[in-house]
Amino acid sequence: MADSAAATSAAPMAPADTAKPAAAAPNDAQIAHIAVTANSIDSAAGVMAKKNGSAKSVKDFAQTMINDHSSVNKQAVALATKLKVTPEDNDVSKSLKSSADASTSKLQGKTGADFDKGYIDNEVTYHQTVLDALDKTLIPNAQNADLKALLEKVRPTVAAHLARAKDIQTSLNK
Repeated sequence: MADSAAATSAAPMAPADTAKPAAAAPNDAQIAHIAVTANSIDSAAGVMAKKNGSAKSVKDFAQTMINDHSSVNKQAVALATKLKVTPEDNDVSKSLKSSADASTSKLQGKTGADFDKGYIDNEVTYHQTVLDALDKTLIPNAQNADLKALLEKVRPTVAAHLARAKDIQTSLNK
């Protein structure tokens, strides 16, 4: 997702008469799907890092990702069930999944310090992308008060994950 945004911002602007209209804001069912997708992706990445990582800081971070993102997913699914909302697949969740698949492919076969660096670099980018999505798209567009409250509740955790990933990234680059 970050890569496509960077590519878009670097591309010349289309003439006004051929520009595509802005994408419609996601509805609550789509926001729920984005939240579940984002948490599932990072939990799965954590499992991979526990197996292939070597640095204690990376393995500890990976376990935190597994625990925290699994917990939020349970809360999101419980809320969707309570609200009788079926999470709806959408372009954002598809983009997250596609980016995650590409990142997983890049990490396949790497071990030790190479894996640690690749995983943490991805975690920094991923958490920044999720934080931006929370701030610019998900929280502002959530219509249901309980859904908005859940997104607002997890935002500080995502920010803390980003800060911790950046700290680990700095230590790995020394």
